[in-house]
Amino acid sequence: MGNCNGLPSSQTQLHSTTADPDTGPGHHPNGLKIDPPGPPRPSSSATSATSSSVGRVLGKPMEDVRNTYIFGRELGRGQFGVTYLVTHKDTKQQFACKSISSRKLINRDDVEDVRREVQIMHHLTGHRNIVELKGAYEDRHSVNLIMDLCAGGELFDRIIAKGHYSERAAANLCRQMVTVVHYCHSMGVMHRDLKPENFLFSSSAEDSPLKATDFGLSVFFKPGDVFKDLVGSAYYVAPEVLRRNYGAEADIWSAGVILYILLSGVPPFWGETEQSIFDAILRGHIDFSSDPWPNISSSAKDIVKKMLHADPKERLSAAEVLSKFLIPKKTLQTLADLLYSQIFARFLTG
Repeated sequence: MGNCNGLPSSQTQLHSTTADPDTGPGHHPNGLKIDPPGPPRPSSSATSATSSSVGRVLGKPMEDVRNTYIFGRELGRGQFGVTYLVTHKDTKQQFACKSISSRKLINRDDVEDVRREVQIMHHLTGHRNIVELKGAYEDRHSVNLIMDLCAGGELFDRIIAKGHYSERAAANLCRQMVTVVHYCHSMGVMHRDLKPENFLFSSSAEDSPLKATDFGLSVFFKPGDVFKDLVGSAYYVAPEVLRRNYGAEADIWSAGVILYILLSGVPPFWGETEQSIFDAILRGHIDFSSDPWPNISSSAKDIVKKMLHADPKERLSAAEVLSKFLIPKKTLQTLADLLYSQIFARFLTG
């Protein structure tokens, strides 16, 4: 159970074909492979027209991103776009550019998805654990989002390499992730697709800060809002999302799944098919008996259990996860368990 080599990637995302009209379709355009690197450049005959035309997505004058940035190698791709390494022509500073093909923006909902992603990233700017949007460009071929370059790669890849983390290291990563959730929720944003692939390290250093990325499925919300569209990634989706009746508590569930994986190396809900994963999530049985769980402190297990509470109203909030009250009373612990819990709580609370 402690070996993470079988940890599945969650690139396939869930999309409802009957989304709630108030929350949008919950889907996003696929990326397009481009060679040479970067999106196609507007033809010379279209350049002047591009500069004077207003883009249908961003609602501002079109601009060729290549006038400012030099495109390099492809950094990665998902269902939503292709990300390239780009270099600013004047400053020589390097960034990441997420390029979304305009051909994939078929209808008004597709356009609104991209527009909302840009709005949310601007809204959340300035947090040290969130990838910052540096600029957004649109031409006739693509929408290009210039973002922080996170050279340390995905949390997913580090989990694969390590197998699983110590409580101390897992607590440090969990604290950063839940800090993001707390900030997003305080700003009226629900991420809706938290998973190890969507957390990046700033550098290759072991203690590199963690940054959340990919807000393509995120939405603005107000307290009491209920969402019905089925979005997210199979292993990390909350049971109430599968029941199509959820709120911001679903983000805490996803973070709890990640914490379980950090500590054990495997997901808490497993299945050979997407439907079998959903069935396991809805059953709600969580294995705390297999290795390495017998050697993990009761306080760490308690936090995981409370983040993965089946009832979203009973689930911990982000602020509660970060608070010190989660440490059990000393009289109820062994000395060794107390030591573990103090380390875990210290890193959770910073």
